[in-house]
Amino acid sequence: MITPLEMRVLDLNARHHGVSILDAMEKAGKGVADFLLKEFAAVGKRVAVLVGTGNNGGDGLVAAFYLRNVCKVTLVLAKSSGEFVTNEARHNWDRVRGLVPSVEAKQAASAVDESDLVVDALLGIGAAGEIHEPYRSLIALLNKCGKPVVSVDVPSGFGGDLAVKPVVTVTMHDAKTGMTAANSGRIAVVDVGFSGEVASATGPGDFLYYPVPRDDTHKGQNGRLLVIAGGPFTGAPAFVGFGAYGIGVDVVHIATPTIAFQVVAGFSPSFIVHPLAGTRFLRVDVPLVQGLLEGMDAVVIGPGLGSEEGTLEAIREVVKATTVPLVLDADAFAALSGHLGLLAGKRTVLTPHAREYETLSGEKLPPGLSERAERLRAFSKKSGAVVLLKGKIDVIASGDEVRLNRTGNPGMTVGGTGDVLAGVVGGLLAKGAAPFPAARMAAFANGYAGDLAFRDRSYGLLASDVADRLPEVLKAFVPAERRS
Repeated sequence: MITPLEMRVLDLNARHHGVSILDAMEKAGKGVADFLLKEFAAVGKRVAVLVGTGNNGGDGLVAAFYLRNVCKVTLVLAKSSGEFVTNEARHNWDRVRGLVPSVEAKQAASAVDESDLVVDALLGIGAAGEIHEPYRSLIALLNKCGKPVVSVDVPSGFGGDLAVKPVVTVTMHDAKTGMTAANSGRIAVVDVGFSGEVASATGPGDFLYYPVPRDDTHKGQNGRLLVIAGGPFTGAPAFVGFGAYGIGVDVVHIATPTIAFQVVAGFSPSFIVHPLAGTRFLRVDVPLVQGLLEGMDAVVIGPGLGSEEGTLEAIREVVKATTVPLVLDADAFAALSGHLGLLAGKRTVLTPHAREYETLSGEKLPPGLSERAERLRAFSKKSGAVVLLKGKIDVIASGDEVRLNRTGNPGMTVGGTGDVLAGVVGGLLAKGAAPFPAARMAAFANGYAGDLAFRDRSYGLLASDVADRLPEVLKAFVPAERRS
């Protein structure tokens, strides 16, 4: 099954990757028509098709087009003919107009009463919130009409206080989470052309999970991130911080050894930097870090810390004590090697490249992409952590689910881009995104920002160029109706 939200994500991602929504609508509507002809022996029957103004209605219009020559079809328009809200639905209205008789909602009772079979294409998975007229009256009409009702994709009003109760739901791509025989009747699935490659791809649709701030929030309520990083490598903590700020977190705290404190603080006055005791992160620093964690929404651990045994012990102590979502990167993998049990019950995203994954897991990755995906899925299920494997094609695995990200370019082999990615993941976790959606958004956003930077800087781009482009990604892909 797929959730209605994931189906909306898939629709947007498919469009981004070149799948024509018009073609998908064609397959959907024809699939409905074929089902009615086969399962209901609809040839020669009177069919009332009730259509809404969106793409669900568009599916119904296509079904009417294919039924028109073998059935007596009447379209019932929920709104006037000029109110179709998507280009695809309008296209199919123009296609069927004049070929199939249509009536307005106020004539729906008569059209339904005179039919042998009714198609519900009023509201799809995009409908949310309270159902308004004329949809409420139309749904009530269908539930009391006594005629066989077939819903398209989901019963109109699905999941709300008032929903159509069909005998069959012809659903697209996959059954939607929550659909049962009790609320959807028999469930039949139609393939609309979302191939495995498209279905597994990240894309703009993933930003439907982006935690958009409410209008009444204030500083800190949209994410406080703690970064435990640096020491031997002084740039890493700053790149993590820039990644987090670029994706919209409110506040970044950085805990870094004294040797790196001045350098990190000098990168930006936006960082709140806490100096640790010595030249390395050690167990003596753990109480300070634990105190800082009490006010945080997420934590990134590992970039630039180094691999001394004392540092690895300190990392393990912090991971063990952490209750907020965490991102583990870079030197944290050596610390967790052989200690994966510390991740049990935690909300964790791991961001290794192939060599780091082998250090962490003790196993070598196979070369093939599908084999890698399966290996990472199994590792994620065993460890309980989401894995974002960085590479030419990023693999994001969570238990039984895998996504592939194809944004990014060879210029991003420059040092620090992985630190930016860790910051993006951490920022999204701090803002309230769940680990798997956060990892998907982060992989796409980081690579897309890198592609924007590459257009200007070519192979001379820097990690800071990638971080600087992240707001452009948000501007492009956070749904406009959800931006304040």
